[in-house]
Amino acid sequence: MRNLKHARVAVGATIFALALGGLFYGQRTLDAHARVNAVMAPRFEVDPLWPKPLPHHWVLGNVIGVGVDANDHVFIVHRNDTFNPQTEIGAVAEPTPLSECCVPAPPVLEFDPAGNLVNAWGGPATGYDWPASNHGISIDDKNNVWIGGNGTCRGPGTPDCPAGSIDSFILKFTHDGKFLMEIGQPHQTVNSNSTTHFGRVAKISFDTKANEAFIADGYGNKRVAVLDMDDGHIKRFWGAYGHVPSDSNLGPYIPGAPLAQQFRNPVHCAEPTEDGLVYVCDRVNDRIQVFKKDGEFVKEKIIKPATRGDGSVWDIAFSRDPAKRYIYLADGKNERIYVMDRQSLEILTQFGDGGRQPGEFFAVHSIATDSKGNIYTTETYEGKRVQKFVYKGMANVAPNQGVVWPKR
Repeated sequence: MRNLKHARVAVGATIFALALGGLFYGQRTLDAHARVNAVMAPRFEVDPLWPKPLPHHWVLGNVIGVGVDANDHVFIVHRNDTFNPQTEIGAVAEPTPLSECCVPAPPVLEFDPAGNLVNAWGGPATGYDWPASNHGISIDDKNNVWIGGNGTCRGPGTPDCPAGSIDSFILKFTHDGKFLMEIGQPHQTVNSNSTTHFGRVAKISFDTKANEAFIADGYGNKRVAVLDMDDGHIKRFWGAYGHVPSDSNLGPYIPGAPLAQQFRNPVHCAEPTEDGLVYVCDRVNDRIQVFKKDGEFVKEKIIKPATRGDGSVWDIAFSRDPAKRYIYLADGKNERIYVMDRQSLEILTQFGDGGRQPGEFFAVHSIATDSKGNIYTTETYEGKRVQKFVYKGMANVAPNQGVVWPKR
C-alpha cells in the first residue's frame, strides 16, 4: 500500500510538473510571439493616482474637452448638468441635496502637473452666452481659453435660447476665466456655408504663426472653418475632400458602402501642424482626412471601418517631438488609443480597453499631450473622468498592449 501511495504521489507530481511546464512553455511562446511582432513606438503607463480627489464634494459630469497650457497645467471642461445628485424639490425653488454627497463641480477645472486642482470657473454669467452644452476646451499661445458648444434648444424655448436654435458661437476667456470675446452669432440654425456663425462647434485648434484658429464645426454644420484669432472673422471653410460643404442628410454610416463625399456629424477635430497640414476627425465616417491649410485635400485613412454608431475617430493629439512624428488617436467606440505614424497614417500599436478601472475607458472622448509627452484623456457619457498616461520613452511594444498598468 505504501508503495502504491508513493507511486500515486509520484504520478501526481509528474502530471503537475508537466502541466506547469506546459504553462510556462505556453507563456514563453506568447512572450516570444509578442517579441517577434513588437514595434518601436512611444510607450505609456497610466497614473492611477492622477488627478487628486476634488474638494467640496465635487463630482464630474460628461468630461467633454481637455487642453494643456504653456506650464503643463491641464484644463478640462465638463457638463456639470449631466450629474444628477440625489435631490428633492420642496418649497424652495432650488433642489435640496439629500446628503452631503455630491455637488457638481464648476464647468472648467484646472490641474497642475501633480494633479492638484488649482482653479475652477465657468458657467452662465452676465455679459456673454454660455453654451447649452459645452464641448471642447483649448489653450492658445497667450494662455487664453477657448470653449465651443454643441447644444440645441428644445421645447418652447426662452428669449435666451429660442426653440430650434443651436450653439452657434465660441467663447474666449483669459487663463483665469475673465471673459474676452464671443465669436459668432448666438442661437442661429444650421448653415455650413455661413460666414457669420458656427453650427455646434466640437473643438478649436490653433496655427499660432498664422494667427488662425481651426474650428471643427461640427455637430450641426459639416465643415472645417478657419478664423482670425484676434477678431474672430471666418476666413475660409471647406467640407470633405475640400468640397463646398453641404447640409444634406447622408443617413447612417454603413460599412462597405461608397465613401461619403461629405462629412457626417460630428466633425470632431481639425488639428494643424507646422508642416502645413490639417488632420480632421470625420468621426462617424471612421476616417481621418488630411488637408493643406487652404483646404486642398491630401489623403485619408479609414480606421476600423466596421465601427458603427458613434464611429472610431474621436480626437487626435500629436507627439511632442519637433516633427510630431506620432498621432495619438482616441477611439471612444472601441475604447482604445491608437499610436500612429503621422506620415503613413499606419497604426503601430494600441492600448486601453473598455472598463471602469485606471487605464480602461468608457467613451474616451478627448485627448491632449503636455510638453513632456504625457497623454491626458477624458471620457463622456457615463465615463465622466480625466486620466493621465505617463510617457515612458520609446520601446519595443506589442501591437495590442491592452491596459497599460504601471510596471513594478
